[in-house]
Amino acid sequence: MKFFVNAKRQTCITPCGRECDELATSTGNPLGIVPDSILAGCDAEPYKGKVREFTLMGARKLLLDLCSPSATRRTSARLVIFCAALLLACAACPAFAQHPGPQQQQAAGDPQPEGLPRVAPALTNNQAKSTTGTICGSIIDVTGAPVVGAKITITRKDQSTDETYSDENGRFTMSNVKAGEFQLTISSPGFTSQGTSGLLHEGENYSVPQVALTLATELTEVHVTMSQMEIAEAEIKEQEKQRVLGFVPNFYVSYVSDAAPLTAKQKFELAWKTTIDPVTFAVTGVIAGLEQSQDAFQGYGQGSQGYAKRFGAVYADGATATFIGGAILPTVFKQDPRYFYKGTGSKKSRALYALANAVICKGDNGKWQPAYSTILGSLAAGGISNLYYDKDDRGADLVFENALVGIGANALTNLLQEFVVKKLTPHAQRTPPVAAAP
Repeated sequence: MKFFVNAKRQTCITPCGRECDELATSTGNPLGIVPDSILAGCDAEPYKGKVREFTLMGARKLLLDLCSPSATRRTSARLVIFCAALLLACAACPAFAQHPGPQQQQAAGDPQPEGLPRVAPALTNNQAKSTTGTICGSIIDVTGAPVVGAKITITRKDQSTDETYSDENGRFTMSNVKAGEFQLTISSPGFTSQGTSGLLHEGENYSVPQVALTLATELTEVHVTMSQMEIAEAEIKEQEKQRVLGFVPNFYVSYVSDAAPLTAKQKFELAWKTTIDPVTFAVTGVIAGLEQSQDAFQGYGQGSQGYAKRFGAVYADGATATFIGGAILPTVFKQDPRYFYKGTGSKKSRALYALANAVICKGDNGKWQPAYSTILGSLAAGGISNLYYDKDDRGADLVFENALVGIGANALTNLLQEFVVKKLTPHAQRTPPVAAAP
C-alpha cells in the first residue's frame, strides 16, 4: 500500500511476497516504528493504480497499530459486537413502531397513503367517558299499590322519544339514555297522566321520585231532556207571570215562536186560571158598570139587580168564550189557542201577521191552519148567550154580530200584542225554553 506522509518523501508499504508479515518500504523506516530489517525496498510505481491513497495527517503510529495482528483481532471483535448490536436494533424497530410518539399520534389522524396499515387514534379521557345514563323509578296509586303496565315516555330536548312500561312491582328502568335534559310522562288507563322533568348527567343513574297516579275523573256529559208536556208546562208557568202593567193577565200570548204544543189538560188549566183571575172579575165589573150607565140591555133594568145581571152576562160571555174557544174546541181540532208573538220583520209584515191571526192559528203539529176554534167558539158563545139575555136581545143576528165583534176584537188585541203589550209586560218570556228530546 502506498501512503503519503506530511513530508516530501513518499513511503510505500507493500507485501513482500514472503509468508511472514514483512513489509517493504522504499525509504528505509520513515514511520519510525517498524524495524528496518523487515522492510524491503519496493518500487511503488507498479502499484500506483491498485492502491488507495491516504493522507495520514501525522498519525503514523495509529496506522501501524491498526495494521498489527493484535489490532486486527480487536477490530474483528469490535466488528462482531457491532453486528450484534445492529441485529438487536433491527429486532427492536417493530416494537417501537407499535408505540408511536406524540408527533406520530398527531399524524395518525391525517390521511394515510394506500397500502399502509391503518393506525387507530388513541382515545382521549373525554372520549373514553360514557355519554349515556340510566333513569329508574316506581309508580303507585293513591292507595300505595304498584301500578303495573304504566306507560313511561321520555322526551329529550331534541324531541326524540323512548318508551317503556312498569313491571309487576311498578318499577321501570330506562338504560342507555342520552345525557341531557329530559321530560317523563307517565300514563295508565283509568289514571290521570302525570309528568316530571330532570337533567341526566353522563354515566349517572338517575332515580325519579316515586310517582303516585290519581284516578281519572270521568267527564260524563248528561243531556237532560224533557217531554213536550213538561216543556209546555214550564212555558205555561212563565206565561202565568206575564201581566200587562204588572197586574193584567196576559196568559194567552207566547213569546217563544217554537213553543211546545199544549195538552188538553193544559188547555183547560190555562182557561180556568184566566177565568178565575181576580183581574178578570174586576174587568167584568167595569164593563157591567159601563153597560148599566148606558142602560144597555134594558131588560135587565137598573139598580143592583140590573147590575148583577149585566155582571153575570158579561162574565158568562167571557168564560164561555174562553173555555169553548180556548180549551174545548182547540182540544177537538188540535189547535193552539195562543197568539205567537212575531217581533221581527217590517211593521207592515208584523201588522198583517197580527190581523191574520184573528182567523188563522197554529196547530199542535206546528203548522198554520184556519182558526176553527176561535170562530166557532165565538158563535157558540153567542148562541149560549141567548139563554140568559133578555128576549128582546136574543136571536141569530145577535149571535153572528157577537161573533164578528169577537173576531174584530181579536184582531185589535193581536195588534196591541205585537207592538205595545210586550213593552208593558215586565215578565215577558225572553229566553227560549229547553229543546225537546228528538
